[in-house]
Amino acid sequence: MKKQKTDYFKAVILAGGNGERFWPLSTPERPKQFLRVFGGESLIRQSVNRLAGLVRNEDVFVVTSRALVAATRRELPEIPESNIIGEPMRRDTGAAVALGVGVAGEGIVGFFPSDQMVADPTGFRHAVATAAAIAARQPKIVTIGIKPTFPATGFGYIDPATKRFVEKPGEREAKAYLKAGYLWNAGMFIASADTFRTAFEQYAPALMPLIERPSANLAKVYEGLPKISFDFAVMEKSKEVDVVPGDFGWDDVGSFTAFDRYFPHDSRRNVREGPCTVVDSEDNICVARSARISLLGVKNLVVITTPDSVLVADKSKISEMKKLFK
Repeated sequence: MKKQKTDYFKAVILAGGNGERFWPLSTPERPKQFLRVFGGESLIRQSVNRLAGLVRNEDVFVVTSRALVAATRRELPEIPESNIIGEPMRRDTGAAVALGVGVAGEGIVGFFPSDQMVADPTGFRHAVATAAAIAARQPKIVTIGIKPTFPATGFGYIDPATKRFVEKPGEREAKAYLKAGYLWNAGMFIASADTFRTAFEQYAPALMPLIERPSANLAKVYEGLPKISFDFAVMEKSKEVDVVPGDFGWDDVGSFTAFDRYFPHDSRRNVREGPCTVVDSEDNICVARSARISLLGVKNLVVITTPDSVLVADKSKISEMKKLFK
């Protein structure tokens, strides 16, 4: 395969979330990537900003849901309108990546989630540039593995020695992975467009119509597609994989417990945003966006109010938010 130039780099932002994990602050109409809770700017805005210097605006693409195209264009006015593509229905990241390869065309293509935090953008750009250089030299899909800070059970892992992907582990397995030097899978993938095409042809041919005919009637095409993640469809099967370690303050901000990391605490470890009265209570997260919240004698709760909804949850159960929507 001919070498690809690293200066011909394109970025695809995956922005298909539907707001479940941060409900009621986020909703299907205004999901997590639009939240301006962490860092002052929306998460999708931060995702684009940290790519500055690596990719031109005209080479940034966003794959989102059809219902969020207009909101995404308002949030990212510098990105060409035609580069923001709406999926007609959710088919997980397998379809989103295939569609991104189809619309990006040629060159080195990087895929990045729209709803993560990065404390060190310079370190992030260095890792991405390193991965792009590898992808330009070799027909491999390069992922950025994050150096773990604790034995997380909510992330997939990568063995940097064997390049093997493993799904979300139990607590015992997570501790073993941490000890063995495994890295977190952050869902970032970089390769030449040709390498992505070859991988889909070999491991997920059912998704090839999105690469071969990205301008086709997507509603009709999507009806016949499998619902499968890119990890399952390609990465767990492919032998042509490489890993670049990343240590740049990555955070998935995957649930309300992220408030404990980004907001100040009172003397009893409560996080309070908005009109919150907290008495004889500890280790709570209180976010009042409408009605005042008053806590008395409770601990380890997440309490959120918005103009139309209220959430009260035990912190230990907050990772199970999706149960509320079944």
